[in-house]
Order: sequence, then structure tokens, then C-alpha cells
Amino acid sequence: MRLDKYLAAALGIPRSESRRLAARGSVTVDGEVCKKADRQIDEKTAQICVDGRSLGGAYKEFVYIMLNKPEGVVSASRDARDTTVTDLVAEDFPRRQLFPAGRLDKTSTGFVLLTDDGALAHDILAPGRHVPKEYLVTLDTPLTPEMCAGFAAGVTLADGQTLAPAVAEPAPGGDPCRVHVVLRQGVYHQIKRMFGVFDVGVNGLHRSNIGGVELDPALAPGQYRELTGEELSRLRAAAGK
Repeated sequence: MRLDKYLAAALGIPRSESRRLAARGSVTVDGEVCKKADRQIDEKTAQICVDGRSLGGAYKEFVYIMLNKPEGVVSASRDARDTTVTDLVAEDFPRRQLFPAGRLDKTSTGFVLLTDDGALAHDILAPGRHVPKEYLVTLDTPLTPEMCAGFAAGVTLADGQTLAPAVAEPAPGGDPCRVHVVLRQGVYHQIKRMFGVFDVGVNGLHRSNIGGVELDPALAPGQYRELTGEELSRLRAAAGK
């Protein structure tokens, strides 16, 4: 990797500023001053310091962020009118080209995974991978055995599309209108359309789990953190990586 690219990613600065740091002698590579910003380095082993401060461990090829999406925020990288999920994390990750690996409706809440790892995002979303996503859904009428059986068999939507089998079961707490749903595919407005087959409306939808990784209960709406190494391993395993 070029030195200026490494510095830009590690420090969250433009490459032009990285080149200026090197040119004025502020950067050392393995203990020697390096003024050539185009120098190729091994980002995994090189000891990089800026003004005497080590950047060891600062560089990350990709980032993986667990966000608790609040209602009213759009699951997109950019939007001309509304606040997006990437807007919420932009201050801490200013140089990252982040995007949501899977979407939630504007009115829905819960776990959105933000990353710049396109390969992993593709595997999480690929229909053939069957990565499970779990939701807490609030209906406008109580859940019935017919709905549970219909989900288990694979709901046929109004347009004739038959979906993969899914889980719909009573959520803990005893409220008959609150339902735990598990999906292994992604279709536009899927849960609302599935319950719509039974003439049931969805009043609330909260995603709680992706690929066996639970949304951290300590994260309030709008808050976020990076995935732990164990969580990332679990997610990779669910995606068949």
C-alpha cells in the first residue's frame, strides 16, 4: 500500500494532507524519516509514526459498525432530503465510503450493519446464503395459528411471488400483537407484504439480529459501535465465509 493512502485511512485525513506530512519530515517508517508519500509499505508489519506518535493498529482495511437505527432515518449512503444512516456515523468515520448492508424502512428501527466491505455485504444479502435476520413486529391484530403456518410454508404474495419459509411466533411478554419473525431472504417491504396477505397491518418493526449477532441492548436509538472480533467471526460464518 502507498504510504499516503495508509496515512489518510489511519488518520482520517485527505491524501493531500498525508503528502504534506511526509514532505515536511513528520513521518517515519521503521524508524527512518520518509518524505516520499508514494513509497510502498506493508501496512500489516511496517512501524509508522507521525511526529513521534505510533500509528500501530490504527489502519483498518474495512470497518463494521452496528447501528441502532432510529425512526425517520433513511437506510442509504446519501439522500437529498432526509438524514441517512451514514450521516449518523460520519463524524467518527469521515473518510470511509460506508453503506448499509441491508435496509430498513424509514419508519422501522433497529440493527443496521454499516461497512465498506463490499464482498461481505454481498454475501450477507445474497439469497443463496440464507443469512437469518430477526425482527420484533407489532401487528394491528393478534397473531393467529394460520399466520404462523403460512409463514412456515412460504407465503405467496399478492403478485404471485412465493417466498421462502420463515418464522412467525409469539414474542416474549404475552402481548398477542407482538411477533418474533425470522427471515432468510430479502424482498422489498417483505414483512409488511407477508402479513398483508392475511389482511393484517404492521404498526412497528424492529430488527434485533443479523446472522446470529444481536443488537447491543446498550445502544440507544442513533447510537453505534464497531463489531467485536467475535461478532464479526459469527457474521462471517453465517454468510459462509
